[in-house]
Amino acid sequence: MISRSELVGSSFPPLRVKITTKNLLDPNYPFQPSRFPFFYGWIILAVCTVGMIMSLPGHTMGLSIFTDHLLLASGLSRLELSNAYLVGTLASGLLLPIGGVLLDRFGARALVIGSSIWLAVTLCYLSFSDQLATLLDNQLPIELYSTIVLVILVLGFISLGFSGQGMLTMISLITLGKWFERRRGFTSSIAGILMSFGFAIIPLMLSSWMNIWGWRHTLVIMAVFIGIGMGVVGWIFYRDNPEECGLSMDGAAETSSTILERTVEGDLQDFTRDQALRTSMFWVVTLALSCQTLVVTAITFHIVDIGAEAGLSEIQVLALFLPMTIISTIIGYLVGMAADRFPLKYMFILMILFQALSVVCSGNMDSLWFRWLTVVGLGTSGGCFSTLSAVALPHFFGRAYLGAISGVQMMVTICLSAIGPSLLAIFKGQFGSYQSGLYACCIFPAVVFILAILARNPQEKAS
Repeated sequence: MISRSELVGSSFPPLRVKITTKNLLDPNYPFQPSRFPFFYGWIILAVCTVGMIMSLPGHTMGLSIFTDHLLLASGLSRLELSNAYLVGTLASGLLLPIGGVLLDRFGARALVIGSSIWLAVTLCYLSFSDQLATLLDNQLPIELYSTIVLVILVLGFISLGFSGQGMLTMISLITLGKWFERRRGFTSSIAGILMSFGFAIIPLMLSSWMNIWGWRHTLVIMAVFIGIGMGVVGWIFYRDNPEECGLSMDGAAETSSTILERTVEGDLQDFTRDQALRTSMFWVVTLALSCQTLVVTAITFHIVDIGAEAGLSEIQVLALFLPMTIISTIIGYLVGMAADRFPLKYMFILMILFQALSVVCSGNMDSLWFRWLTVVGLGTSGGCFSTLSAVALPHFFGRAYLGAISGVQMMVTICLSAIGPSLLAIFKGQFGSYQSGLYACCIFPAVVFILAILARNPQEKAS
């Protein structure tokens, strides 16, 4: 028998196989992006788009499909469920600045894996939330089911908002913005187009799944797709920025013209989070995007009930998403092309005007004309939103502290979006109709419109 000392002293080299988290997250593992025959940023565009689509369950559009089923299973009123969503979304939004700082520190690849798994666990949790409430209530000597199920759903909405609408969306938007400069508007418009189609088609697909397997199994199936599917895609393909892979933004070759362009771009100031918060443009961007999410959240959360109030069936209401998506696709592409050439300020003003149009018209959906104007308003503002949400922050504030700045922006956006469903539910309860609540929402785009007119590009001030 060969002793340990003889093995150590032999001429055979020691076998060392050490797989660590650092190795698994190395930019050149399991392949080198720099060796692709084309610019790896196009792969980033594809996977970031998939990441944004996979965040659908964390958005109101994804949750609204399950709203009536959650109401029936939990026994809560529509106002109680709306308030649970409000509290959960507000709390999840307050956590996002921490998520932004973590993104700057650990990078997109690690966090997209964690966010995908977190979102999947949350969907499984929501699938048996009412059963969990019943189980806990049976252990208590007094009847507290309503309180227990309310707390369980609030916790679920916190987790859902943070992992889906918050982190998975933010990671994908920021990563895409880091890989492109001159083509940032174009690539963001492509991502927005595909995301809009995904957000329009998937609710119909999920609705058919629920008819076959029920809402609980549909949530579990989504969890498998996101937790395993998106988690693996994120690990294999996501990379935080081109520089860590030995590449340049936009895949530019080293020529005198591109060197000159990068020199000019390098003169742009990288704002810290505190510096960005002191600019008026940060608040114009943040509030304009927040108004859009507030309006869309308010309408989509109650879309089936708003349609029923106007005499429309659920299928008729959901069918409005298709033409809305077509308009959003066209506008998103045009805004993306324009964003690479013209001041973004005017595109935000355009988005705000169509926000107001959609809110006013959605309160009169019993009229065919107003119904189509609602589609035009939501489609146009949605097309602007999908592109501008990816383009604006790196354009105005640079890339160095993008995670921390975006974390604050996402916090405000998600917190304000949480107001929408409860606001409409309150007006519905007080006045018996959503119309007055929708009219009240017009105040928000009016205020932001005035701020946008007065705001200036912070890079011009810095220079």
